[in-house]
Amino acid sequence: MRVSRGVTVPLAAVTAGLLLPALALGPVHAAPDRAAAPASPTAARAVPDISVSTVVSGLEHVWDVALLQPGRLLVSERDSATISIVARGRATPVRFPSSKVWVSGETGLMSLAVVPGTKHRTFLTCSGWETSDGHEIQVRRWRLSADGKRAVDKGKVLGGIPIDSGRHGGCRVKIDSKSGDIWVGTGDAATYDVARNLHSLGGKVLRMTAAGKPSPHNPWPRAASVKRRYIYTYGHRNVQGLARRPGGEMWSVEHGTDRDDEVNLLKAGGDYGWNPGPGYDDDVPMTDHSLPGEQIDARWSSGDPTIATSGAAWVRGSQWGDLNGTLAVATLAGEKLVFMKFDDRGRFVRMYEPRNLQTHGRLRSVTSNRKGDLLVTTDNGRRDKVLRISPVR
Repeated sequence: MRVSRGVTVPLAAVTAGLLLPALALGPVHAAPDRAAAPASPTAARAVPDISVSTVVSGLEHVWDVALLQPGRLLVSERDSATISIVARGRATPVRFPSSKVWVSGETGLMSLAVVPGTKHRTFLTCSGWETSDGHEIQVRRWRLSADGKRAVDKGKVLGGIPIDSGRHGGCRVKIDSKSGDIWVGTGDAATYDVARNLHSLGGKVLRMTAAGKPSPHNPWPRAASVKRRYIYTYGHRNVQGLARRPGGEMWSVEHGTDRDDEVNLLKAGGDYGWNPGPGYDDDVPMTDHSLPGEQIDARWSSGDPTIATSGAAWVRGSQWGDLNGTLAVATLAGEKLVFMKFDDRGRFVRMYEPRNLQTHGRLRSVTSNRKGDLLVTTDNGRRDKVLRISPVR
């Protein structure tokens, strides 16, 4: 497995000759095998103007949005454990057993994913969940009633994902559009001995079949430990985003401490180097190369300070100009949407930060709709929204 130690590329190396009225270029931390390429004026002119409109407002702590039939969305709100169907600018709550969702701090009702081929009626949630023994993170399957007014519980897909106080609960769930496999990004529960423990599902990226069994493509499909069979990568702090590059690998987006948020290209069996123990020491490196074995560096890191990267989606469509093929990443502390360009080998090239995407507060999730527009959720705690981000055509 190839590993590399990250370095900081000076901002001047990226911004030489370019400062656009509509764009700013952000801090750059890239793998050392390639300096970030200077952005040319020609490339800059190919970046479209960005339009921002409100799909729905009046929500609280919106965590995720998933696509139902054209014109309808499924939306989750973390703290109230509410699921709503959004149509024509209005959110209509779905009857859902909110009392079973365990809510504390950063954990509650989090990610959603609609299962393909089910007429948009079957979906997955990843949330805190009350159990007879306490609480944990669970992925569960649901079926919308024919009238869309209630969600019928079809059972647990995967449980046993650890959570303690509510810190670092993850939890991002994605369904692979080609294989139907379910991917889950989890947090380390702010517990020091979780992320690199291959008998724990915390601090991992997990991969399973549509039926909820460990994927045969995982690195340890015949391990004696059942939990280990689910693990695709490990050594993560708090995975917030998952996005498969079209025709390529799965990528993850991860919260750092007060520094070093990460975008990672995932490799089966990879160790991403988070090991805060003993005692949960946030001062250790996000990718600690002093650990046994080999660790994989991030393809991009925020450096200091954190911008709290969260959900992400790959941008698609020629209407996006030079932003086509970039990774759109929501940020919480940074309060902006950023577009990261990586080359065909997964090496960071540059970042675009449209200024009109820096005025909506904390941004949590990004979903690409059928037209290639981006649906972005705000997470400010009150008067939250789902925004539509579109290139001006």
